[in-house]
Formats: sequence, structure tokens, C-alpha cells
Amino acid sequence: MSVNRRKGCWGIAVFLLCLVMTACGQAAPVEPSPSTPSARTNNQSNDVSQLNWRVPEFRYTDQNGQAFGLSQLKGKVWLANLIFTRCPDICPPMTSNMARIQKALDQAGLKADIVSFSVDPSYDKPEKLRAFAKEHGAELDNWHFLTGYTDDEIRKFAQSAFKQELMKSETNGMVMVSHTARFYLIGPDGKVMKIYDGLRPDEKTIVNDIRQLQK
Repeated sequence: MSVNRRKGCWGIAVFLLCLVMTACGQAAPVEPSPSTPSARTNNQSNDVSQLNWRVPEFRYTDQNGQAFGLSQLKGKVWLANLIFTRCPDICPPMTSNMARIQKALDQAGLKADIVSFSVDPSYDKPEKLRAFAKEHGAELDNWHFLTGYTDDEIRKFAQSAFKQELMKSETNGMVMVSHTARFYLIGPDGKVMKIYDGLRPDEKTIVNDIRQLQK
């Protein structure tokens, strides 16, 4: 093989590798059981086989430009996930799925706060988050879309709160953030109790889990 041809092959290989590493969503199917966490879930290497870790203190900015933090969730059961508004694949269906869970909870006579943390805070200003929420059917009386931190701050927070590594990159003007498709259920004690597949959530299971925690 000629030198030029070898260089061309290596260039293609590097380009394809970059595409794989900067994918917004998941690189392999998530585990089918919605409430059984696994280190294999969403093809992440993070070990979430042991639950009951505590979400650290936070105070960020919501879709209305107001401060919102962990202190306002004290003693409550809440759901959380990671999203960003210019995500090209998993974030829109995840948000629509969460909206269906919100409606299912309302129909069951239950109330649980929902918190969506943007992993693209420099772009996701409050007005962007409001528009994204409206587009995907979110009711904002108890759903908080958060921003107002740096990329480094959300990277550290995602690792601590959700055992999730974030990878952000930009190719040809397109920003990509590799993040999980999981939904996290946090109990009244501020600890992560369950993990669900955000692309295929079992609404009945989630509603029942929240009902049990609120007893």
C-alpha cells in the first residue's frame, strides 16, 4: 500500500472514531429492566450497581431565570435526568417520555418534582429551556430545567450525583455531548433509589415506585 493511501485510511479511521466518541446518546441498547441498575446500562463504564448514594448540594438557575436548588427538594421524591436542547437524538424522546410520566403521576393523584440538568449550559439559557420544555409537553409547575453553571461544573456534578461521565466536543459547528439516557429516582432522604431507561420507561413501574416512597 502506498504512503498516501495509508495516510488516507488513517484519516478515515480517525474521523469515524471521533463520530463514535461524540455521539449524544447511547452507543448500545440499554438494559431492558427499567428498575435494575447495571454497569452495562447505556453502555457506560460507570459502576452504578450499588445504589443509595446521595445527590450533592446544588443551586442553579431554572427555565424562568430563578434560583432553584436541592434545598427546595428536601424531603421530596423527585426524578432527574440529563439533557440539552440542541441534542440531535435521545433528548427529545427522553423529554417526551418524562412528560408522559408526569401525566401518569397526575392521573394517579401523585406529585413528584422533575429536574432536568442541561449538559450544554453555555447554549441552554433559560429561554431555550422554556421553549424546549413547551415543545415536548412539559408542565412546568413542578418540572425544573436547570442551567447557570459552567461545563466543568456540570461535568463534576454529573459524576458525583449520577455516576455519569460527560464528553463534549464540536465538529463542523455541531456540538455533541455524550451523556446517559437514564432517569434517576431520588428519595426523600436525597439518595438515588432507582434507575430507569429513559428511552423505554415503564410508566406503571415508576408511578408505583414513587407511590411506595411517598407512603
